[in-house]
Amino acid sequence: MSVRSLNKVMLIGNLTRDPNLRFTPNGTAVCSFGLATNRSWTSNDSGEKQERVDFHNVVAWGKLAEICGQLLHKGDKTYVEGRIQNRDWKTEEGAERRITEVVIDNMMLLSSRGGYVADNVEGEEQADKKSKSKTKAKKDEEEFDSEVEEIAPSTEGEEVEDVSDDIPF
Repeated sequence: MSVRSLNKVMLIGNLTRDPNLRFTPNGTAVCSFGLATNRSWTSNDSGEKQERVDFHNVVAWGKLAEICGQLLHKGDKTYVEGRIQNRDWKTEEGAERRITEVVIDNMMLLSSRGGYVADNVEGEEQADKKSKSKTKAKKDEEEFDSEVEEIAPSTEGEEVEDVSDDIPF
């Protein structure tokens, strides 16, 4: 009997440094950058506000790595999604090292220096699937809109009641 497990990470934070885009000997892009997340709370003992910042090493591969290298800059607020990975290696001096990384397969730029909000950027496979489904959804929406135009009576010149204050959220 196999036991299922889950390794899923979702972070929203600010880049601590500009992304470092490199290429493996066989030409695969790999991009690494730091992401800082923070949280704050009020201490039960003293009632003082506490704050903690955590720093995460983030790695992207392939097309997503190239996009991260182009779009991301130090300070940008970014959403990343992926998995945790531990990696061990030996230095040239023979010392053993270990690093914990977040290997991402999805990234969304939430803000940048220009202050605009950018689109969601994903790995190639997910992007292809979504692209196909968005194309079909767009066609369905256009067909629906044309059907509604045929069915719905014209509302030109009619006064429409503003009910925005009645919405509970």
